[in-house]
Amino acid sequence: MSNSTTATSLAKQLINSQPYWETEAGRSLWESQRACLGPVAETRVGGHSLEMGMGPAMMTMSAIPHAIRWSPTRQLAQNDATLICPPDQLALPDRCLDIMVIHHWLEHLSDAHFTLQEAARVTADNGILVLFGFNPIGVSGLARQWRKRQQQFPWDGTWRTANRLRDWLAFVDFEVERVDYCCFRGRMNAKCGEYWETLGRRHNVPLGESYMIQARRQQRQAPVQRLKFGLNAPASPASLGVSRSGSSAHYQPYQKQPMQTHLAKTHQADAHTADTYKPGDQEID
Repeated sequence: MSNSTTATSLAKQLINSQPYWETEAGRSLWESQRACLGPVAETRVGGHSLEMGMGPAMMTMSAIPHAIRWSPTRQLAQNDATLICPPDQLALPDRCLDIMVIHHWLEHLSDAHFTLQEAARVTADNGILVLFGFNPIGVSGLARQWRKRQQQFPWDGTWRTANRLRDWLAFVDFEVERVDYCCFRGRMNAKCGEYWETLGRRHNVPLGESYMIQARRQQRQAPVQRLKFGLNAPASPASLGVSRSGSSAHYQPYQKQPMQTHLAKTHQADAHTADTYKPGDQEID
């Protein structure tokens, strides 16, 4: 992929975003986003994680031993644990990641829904899919509408609301657990104010410059079909065995065998013949 046109285009976008994260506004945004991700990543122990980030690494506070970074080209890989592949064709098996983080890439990809579908594929059943995006209804989103020159990061991307990504996640069988808004600052302020950041994070006001979405795979229960037991017609007493009512409940006397009955009838006939005929009797001519 490193020599393909797509890889070159993605590498150019990644390089163009680096100057923003070195500014005061970019560092302040990154720190607030890392503060949002910290409680989520610190609770995960073991397994694997993958981060597709436009800025500096954010998973450094995680206790996951195998943390992988994604890069479009080998030249931009920061360490050996780097995954180099197309964003919509991740070279990973199904449901193998404990945490999957996409940091602002969905705003700069032409086929962002394919990348989200691929990220959902590699996230484990008990894993977490984390999405970072710029909030179009925040203060920076309103200021973005008045800017005439929007050819630099982050103004050149496609900003989507959290509800829009909620619909995208539902399409890949993921449900949103929580949406956190971060980086609360005025239109003219480069740094996130500590007071406004604390107040906005406490009440989760949807006016922050960025949002973080936590999503999990929807757990589907196996369909259970209940069986109905019953008899369409009443059963006969004979089929139910001996009971207190019915013909099968009466005592049946012992019946003689057919051979014994025949012998008894023959014995009675011989006795009747012997009583009728006497030896002294003579026939009269």
